[in-house]
Amino acid sequence: MIKENKTEMTDEEVKHNVSKAGHPKGLYMLFMVEMWERFNYYGMRALLVYFMTSAVIGFTDPVAFKIYAWFTALVYFTPVIGGWLADNYIGKRHSITIGAILMAVGQFTLASYGFLPAKAALFIGLALIVIGNGFFKPNISTIVGELYEPNDPRRDSGFTIFYMGINIGAFFAPFITGYVGEVTATSPSWVQWRWGFMAAGIGMVISLVWYLVEQNRFLGHIGLYPVTKHKTKEAAEEDKPLTPEDWDKIKAICTFTFIAVFFFAFFEQAGSSLSKFAQTSIYLPTFHLPAWLGSLTLQVKASWFQSINPIAVVILAPLFAKMWIKLGSMGKEPAIPLKFAMGVFLTGFGFLVLAIGSSFLPAQGQISMYWLIALYVIHTCGELCLSPVGLSMITKLAPIKFVSLFMGVWLSSSFVGNLMGGYFATLSVKLQNLSVFFAIPAAILMIFGFLVWAFSRQILRWMHGVR
Repeated sequence: MIKENKTEMTDEEVKHNVSKAGHPKGLYMLFMVEMWERFNYYGMRALLVYFMTSAVIGFTDPVAFKIYAWFTALVYFTPVIGGWLADNYIGKRHSITIGAILMAVGQFTLASYGFLPAKAALFIGLALIVIGNGFFKPNISTIVGELYEPNDPRRDSGFTIFYMGINIGAFFAPFITGYVGEVTATSPSWVQWRWGFMAAGIGMVISLVWYLVEQNRFLGHIGLYPVTKHKTKEAAEEDKPLTPEDWDKIKAICTFTFIAVFFFAFFEQAGSSLSKFAQTSIYLPTFHLPAWLGSLTLQVKASWFQSINPIAVVILAPLFAKMWIKLGSMGKEPAIPLKFAMGVFLTGFGFLVLAIGSSFLPAQGQISMYWLIALYVIHTCGELCLSPVGLSMITKLAPIKFVSLFMGVWLSSSFVGNLMGGYFATLSVKLQNLSVFFAIPAAILMIFGFLVWAFSRQILRWMHGVR
């Protein structure tokens, strides 16, 4: 008898259809989908504050920072709703499709100013991206977790690989969208930023097409139906009430989410205060390329600094993964609470470095770009201790029937953090001394990192053996 639909595999076949590296092949398909989606998001984000403070929109820096805060906050709040809808009504796979379409339309709406009133294009476009991300973000991360068995030791490594996809897209995006957006600064105002947003939208379309073509081949039925309607072996216990152990693990999730709020509040200064700092206080050199490259001159763009973090992730993530594995083989790998404490502390240390660099501004007017590069590299080390570990942590600790919901809860830490961070960024305009401005998050985060370390044993008790 000939088996029908040979391109579709069962859930078990998907999990055991592995690459030479030993991970399910579906991981690499989702890697590509997420890479292009992040190209879309970070490409737009690299231009957003500059666009809002340009002659096209005409907002002041504080107003632009607050709008940026609400936008980036809501981007991470709507996943709570999107995760719940996916779990109960839509299914994760269909939610990803809906989200991708909405985000692509949102980017093209941003690019439509000149045809639409500029402020209408801005707010409608941002609203569509916010809603679309709510459907997309929690569900693709949850599907990555479902590619593995519940206690599969490859899961953390798989999320590290997936996280590299996020950052490859985020690395290329500011170079491309920043170039086509900023390089036309001498063009008519209605042209100036359009091509950057168009490039971001095209990246989202590529992500959507790749996903629609490849999903059945690599995912089988994983994530295709709402959890409450698709009773898998793992979901057999779903109608039972939560146990005391489940509630302890939820306490741990909420604690990690609270910790992450402070991390993201200052880490996400990249798109607001640090973005304007790069534009106004960093000396942007011009490089002269050799004759065999056409004797061209290349001036560094302020938006390009937002590519430092993602390329540092791509370079450093494999090193961190190997380090965790080596420490684990020696029985010395830090548990999740300690990794979180390290992540928060390192982010504060990065701000301390820039606070020192900023102390030279009164004498020099502008400082070397290497001070800002140092901050982004140190922040990347902090990020690798916290962010991919958080994604994996949710798939380990959350009750099966609420995985997408709690993935949304985890992402909501960025909602509160971005909102706090955007309002904090307005202090960079009010405070005349930028060294003091950067010293504030340095002190808060380094102290907070110490406090997380001090309470790590209690958090571990709530985790019931999950490390």
